[in-house]
Amino acid sequence: MADSNQTKKLLAQAMKDLMAREPFAKISIGDICTECLMNRKSFYYHFRDKYDLVNWIFQTEFLLTLRDAPKDLSILNRLCRYFYDNRAFYYNALSVQGQNSFQDYFREVLEPFMAYYAQAFFDGRNEDTSFFVTFYSDALIAAVLRWLSQKNPMAPDKFQDLLLRTLQAGSTLLTPPAN
Repeated sequence: MADSNQTKKLLAQAMKDLMAREPFAKISIGDICTECLMNRKSFYYHFRDKYDLVNWIFQTEFLLTLRDAPKDLSILNRLCRYFYDNRAFYYNALSVQGQNSFQDYFREVLEPFMAYYAQAFFDGRNEDTSFFVTFYSDALIAAVLRWLSQKNPMAPDKFQDLLLRTLQAGSTLLTPPAN
């Protein structure tokens, strides 16, 4: 199994290197294999397609590190730092839309977190929770994509702070004034 993980890591590094130079759409399985001196059979033994590889990178480099992490806003800080440290790769990955895209995969990962926080606001009203989850998942993806697209993106701590203050301001603005 160690050899399998080593092969996956080599393919992942090749993909990250390529995505630092090329748009996702221009990268082929052959390009990935050439980059890490492997054959296509090795790639397809481990991954269905290049989308699967991108999702695996996020899962192993970020999601698996959260197993023992507290379920609080520190996850947002860790996510912002991780995306910032890998900004060329994730800007490219998040720019892809459509079936099997990282954007869809990331949305699937975000939704349970958003639903957890929404429960406190909506007292089990599923239609309201569903709207909240979709709205804020889409908003976070758009904000991260815009942040990573900047030539010199702000520091991750500042970005996280702005995200949290924007959420707080939104809830304050939408609260009707007391009579």
